[in-house]
Amino acid sequence: MKNSITEITDFLAPELDVYARLSEVQLLNREFPEKGLFIAESPKVIERALDAGYEPVSCLMEKRHIEGEGKPILDRISGVAVFCAEFDVLTLLTGFKLTRGMLCAMKRKPLPGVEEICKNKKRIVILDRVMNPTNVGAVIRSAAALGMEAVILTPGCSDPLYRRAARVSMGTVFQIEWTFSTDSFLDEIKALGFKTVAMALKDNSLSINDPVLAAEEKLAVVMGTEGDGLSIQTISECDFTVKIPMFHGVDSLNVAAASAVAFYQLGNRYNGN
Repeated sequence: MKNSITEITDFLAPELDVYARLSEVQLLNREFPEKGLFIAESPKVIERALDAGYEPVSCLMEKRHIEGEGKPILDRISGVAVFCAEFDVLTLLTGFKLTRGMLCAMKRKPLPGVEEICKNKKRIVILDRVMNPTNVGAVIRSAAALGMEAVILTPGCSDPLYRRAARVSMGTVFQIEWTFSTDSFLDEIKALGFKTVAMALKDNSLSINDPVLAAEEKLAVVMGTEGDGLSIQTISECDFTVKIPMFHGVDSLNVAAASAVAFYQLGNRYNGN
């Protein structure tokens, strides 16, 4: 079955609401989560979402990509409505410049439980109230690349399927398991046998390369929100507090940069690299 390709002539067409007028929160549809959608941006991200079994609803793309970068995607999603226009028209419609000229609206899947995705895992990440979607995407990309096996997000975190988070992750949000926890995330994780590691700049912390950390069979690396970091209560309830040594008077790293350092040290060691 071929795709139905329609060139945009009416900006107010209801089929375009998902791309032009609905917010990320509206797409999420918390009241009816089974109807939730998300927008995947760029052929690479769309491809990885399709590989992970996500179902496409429609596409919006730059006209020149129909026979260009977008063609392999269109060949995979036959029967899906495709809307196209020139670059300037798409920018005006969506309010931003499309990465690689292609968006795809896709259906969300039910999220697994914390216990389910932590089963048989040895190294996981917990993000506590990390609200910036760019940082969430970057942390998930580092987690996938550097030997972590799952990501747990607390209720205050940005959703990994928000367009920017998925794009910044380069589609790795579809390659590493993740889910949202409750506010009692430490209790949940400890009950599954994980030792918890709070990443915080405290004087009584372990160094990140302390051998006691590498010796632990199951570690959960806990990282906090931009600016404030982890709360005092969360730090006190974790089994270890760990800091990355700083030089030249630098007081801290952005959570995304810190995650790459932490995961390389704590994730790769488990994988024997």
